[in-house]
Amino acid sequence: MLDQAFQALADPTRRAVVERLCDGPASVSELAKPFSMTLAAVVQHVQVLEACGLVRSEKVGRVRTCQIAPATLRSAERWIAERRGAWERRLDALGEYLAEHPDPAGPAAPAAPGPTHPDQAHPDQAHPDQAHPDQGSIR
Repeated sequence: MLDQAFQALADPTRRAVVERLCDGPASVSELAKPFSMTLAAVVQHVQVLEACGLVRSEKVGRVRTCQIAPATLRSAERWIAERRGAWERRLDALGEYLAEHPDPAGPAAPAAPGPTHPDQAHPDQAHPDQAHPDQGSIR
């Protein structure tokens, strides 16, 4: 279920729908307002979010109202928090190691920026098709 949730949230439209639903329940037509797509396309996005457990909806008459299903969001948040904690510990350990073992050569000097285009070359390194500024043009 978690894989499906992350896959669903990879789409910016579905992320926007989830963000909107975090403010409270909304009908599909309300969810569709900020998007330049058909109502049917928004319904498909909602169905993807329902299939992965991020959203649930209820149809009363002709109106389908959607709301967040918080359990899947909590699972995703827990998974991310566990990874974040592991990476923070690793980065802290790296920081401590680097503090205890400074580079004997000292900090590396930044590389001098070179020309990125032949027209930006130093005058002594003119492009072969161009004359040096101190030389006249031969025509």
